[in-house]
Amino acid sequence: MALRLIRTDGDEILRKISKPVEVINNSIITLIDDMKETLKENNGVGLAAPQVGVLRRIIVVDIGEGPIEIINPEILNKEGTQIGVEGCLSIPEVYGEVKRPQKLKVKGLNGKGNEFEIEAEDLLAIVICHEVDHLNGVLFKDKAIKFIDVEGKKKR
Repeated sequence: MALRLIRTDGDEILRKISKPVEVINNSIITLIDDMKETLKENNGVGLAAPQVGVLRRIIVVDIGEGPIEIINPEILNKEGTQIGVEGCLSIPEVYGEVKRPQKLKVKGLNGKGNEFEIEAEDLLAIVICHEVDHLNGVLFKDKAIKFIDVEGKKKR
């Protein structure tokens, strides 16, 4: 495993649409392992492949219950709404309130190529939506209702 460089706002790759993963090979498994390590090292809760310079539909999320990898995630259903404060490893020191679904159901593949579904709510739903947005070239700041000062960070 290796740490990957996190691309930051202004890098054109963050605005491109990621391509589906057609074959899960050693390269994809290495990417997922590297994403997990990079996420942990940077104290994040989610990371999408474009954030490390790879235009593939892969996300890794970890809200403190262990990492979840989702290849080719597809949101099947959304319920309710919630507004939460979001930040992003690709947009350091910027925070904003974003409206997201309260609950959702997602399907995708794990690293072994097995299809699965996951139901997420609250923080997990926010993180999954945030990361899926990255796969579509959308950043949280595009959806922010307002930008806020968090923990003494400067309002933008």
